[in-house]
Amino acid sequence: MYDYHTASIELFDKIIRKNKNIFPKVISCFTNAIINDYLIHTFGTGHSHMIGLELFVRAGGLGNINAMLDSIVMTSEGARRSGSIERISGLAEIIWDQHKISKKDMFIVISNSGRNALPIEMAQIAKKNGNKVIAITSIEQSKKYPTRIKGQKKLYEIADLVIDNCVPPGDGLLNIGNDVTGAASTIGGCFIVNLIASESIKKAHNQGIKLPIYFSQNIDGFDNESLYKKYKKRIKHL
Repeated sequence: MYDYHTASIELFDKIIRKNKNIFPKVISCFTNAIINDYLIHTFGTGHSHMIGLELFVRAGGLGNINAMLDSIVMTSEGARRSGSIERISGLAEIIWDQHKISKKDMFIVISNSGRNALPIEMAQIAKKNGNKVIAITSIEQSKKYPTRIKGQKKLYEIADLVIDNCVPPGDGLLNIGNDVTGAASTIGGCFIVNLIASESIKKAHNQGIKLPIYFSQNIDGFDNESLYKKYKKRIKHL
């Protein structure tokens, strides 16, 4: 047995236990968005953006997902650069203005630490706009350290619903010598969003809703043109 395998299974089980009262509420929000064709916007910086991207235009995934991707917050433009940019106040509004957002849409904001300006302010703007905001964050780490900008609330203090990813400070499941390793926030976050999406899809299906699900582009006999046409004017990066 591999240590990371064991630790990952334990993490998934802990996520389920810790969020047993939150998951049904979030799944209900997702189901409502599917039924009413509201967009689910996802936002994260650095490695956290990969969790939102996990839901976006993928085989078996929902069509009503808008990943708020921006090169300035991605490591592809420079890892150290993106790490500095996510701490700058005022950028969230610039990114927000590039997307078509209805007041009935919902948001998932992902930040393991929950302390940087960009995800915090994105959540604040969404709340001010009247959108439901769901946070995925590490409560333990977030409570341990102050926000980057004095006077700001942390992400878990802003969101309507908070999912604890149960990741320990330092984002590692293993201690080897004096080092923390075995990254956890990405696999934990992807597990969370896929759990929520699949359960919501099941509930919407049980209500007789035609599901906006993407097919794999590598399986012959299927295409996604109807979904592309349906959402191309609403989703920036489609």
